[in-house]
Amino acid sequence: MKGGDPHALVADYWQAEPCGTRDLSHDDRVTFFADLERERYALEPYIPEFAQFGRFRGQRVLEIGVGAGTDFVQWVRAGAHATGVDLTHRGVELTRERLALEGRSADVRQANAESLPFADASFDHVYSWGVLHHSPNTPRAIAEVHRVLRPGGTATIMIYNRNAWVPLTVWAVHGPMKGRPWLSLRQAISKHLESPGTKAYTTDEAARLFAMFEQVSVRTHLAHGDLLQMRPGPKYSSGAYRVLWRVYPRWLVRTLGHRFGTNLVVEARK
Repeated sequence: MKGGDPHALVADYWQAEPCGTRDLSHDDRVTFFADLERERYALEPYIPEFAQFGRFRGQRVLEIGVGAGTDFVQWVRAGAHATGVDLTHRGVELTRERLALEGRSADVRQANAESLPFADASFDHVYSWGVLHHSPNTPRAIAEVHRVLRPGGTATIMIYNRNAWVPLTVWAVHGPMKGRPWLSLRQAISKHLESPGTKAYTTDEAARLFAMFEQVSVRTHLAHGDLLQMRPGPKYSSGAYRVLWRVYPRWLVRTLGHRFGTNLVVEARK
């Protein structure tokens, strides 16, 4: 950890384990990236429909938070003039490696979402999936999305829904189950849901975050985490957590539908 700098704390977390790479073999790089892509869209099949990768052929697209490059390579394959940024140099390295293995190239660089290294009105579309809620100053990052979009440009962004299954489960596990019922939902999210300082928002809060845009649509959608479909991390590998994984009420989650989904998806037009 690099002192108390919140950006460094976030970067350290994702540098150690880029999103989706847990427990995948890294030996054969082509197989590694193929497995990464197959698993991502098996667990989250709604991403391609939301992103609409093929819709922006020939347009200037910025992805904020490329991670291991699974979504970013879709923009390049689809013929967009794609640019990608990530807070970590590991994310940049992985994405560049993936492009090179396919004989492709694109502008991928390390950058802070709160201070993007691009001129005003540089892009036709900005995409970010599950990233901006990790930024220490999320409103500033969203203001940067607005700034770098051309007038009439669009953004498709996912941030976390506060009133959802994943945040509530994290609160239950780290609050009441550990004898700390006073732990607030926001504290549980900040301290125990992925990188330090993670935030989640209600639909009304999200609408206010994007109020500078001319048109905004906000809706919730079930995530694979709401159904505990992912592999548990090391901190959830004990016997008690294995039991929780088995008895978790997936039937109830499915029955109640998208209302309590952790994915809060935003479509906005400048």
